[in-house]
Amino acid sequence: MARSICRLNIAAATLGLAMLLSTPIHAADADPFAGVEVSAAKVAGSVYMLTGSGGNIGLSVGTDGTLMVDDQYAPLSQRIQAAIASVGGDEPKIILNTHYHGDHTGGNPQFGTSGTIIAHENVRVRLLDEEDFARAGLPVVTFEDKLRIYFNDDELDVLHLPTGHTDSDAIVWFKNANVLHLGDHFFNGMFPYIDLEGGGSLQGFIKNLKTIIAMAPEDVRIIPGHGKLGTILELAENVEMLESTYSAVEVALAAGKTEQEILDAGVDDRWKSYAWQFITQERWLKTLITEATGGIAQARR
Repeated sequence: MARSICRLNIAAATLGLAMLLSTPIHAADADPFAGVEVSAAKVAGSVYMLTGSGGNIGLSVGTDGTLMVDDQYAPLSQRIQAAIASVGGDEPKIILNTHYHGDHTGGNPQFGTSGTIIAHENVRVRLLDEEDFARAGLPVVTFEDKLRIYFNDDELDVLHLPTGHTDSDAIVWFKNANVLHLGDHFFNGMFPYIDLEGGGSLQGFIKNLKTIIAMAPEDVRIIPGHGKLGTILELAENVEMLESTYSAVEVALAAGKTEQEILDAGVDDRWKSYAWQFITQERWLKTLITEATGGIAQARR
């Protein structure tokens, strides 16, 4: 029963996230993705960023064919393929998943019929735990720590980030193009979603971002899981927000403040613009309180 509840919560969360990040939808529309347009923009080298509904897609198009990072939702697969074709790509030979959430893996069953899906081993484990997830959408190649791929005259490092957004996260570094796809370790200019029930941890999330900042070139271009194309400076500001808001909650709790008093006070004015429909100030503060008070298995510390 616990697993079923967790699956339902995650499904509801990822669908809600997709709908909030997509083109505005009328309540009367039978198809929640009816108004979604998928578009492609050049980032650098052979790398493009595709936006639509759900997680941002990374794309490499060149002489070796097409490689895709994440694939949003199944109903968008034809529109995603059309966007790929618009920049000269064909059916993806390789599909990399940054983690297991449905707004990043929903297109797996469609694209997996003609391409090879690669992901961290926990992605396969968690997708196998989903009821009726199509076999064609499962990763057929998994890794534990890191993987290197040579494709379209680029060298891609696929690196596992432990205990961050989830327990299945990976980033993709297009080293020659100088582009990073961070999946949901980066909500650019927004409070992130830390999936505590899916093995995530705020402290792990922060540690992972600091590792990325230390290893990446200062001029790297960053494809976030959600939001606009980013930079190291924007990622560093994100870390500052995470540490600042968490520290404020710790201080408030140590002073004997109740959860409601913390929620009523809100976040510092500097960080109020990070609130959005899916992760409001209240939801973000509740995440911080859960971690600070040792909820959900000590918040995966």
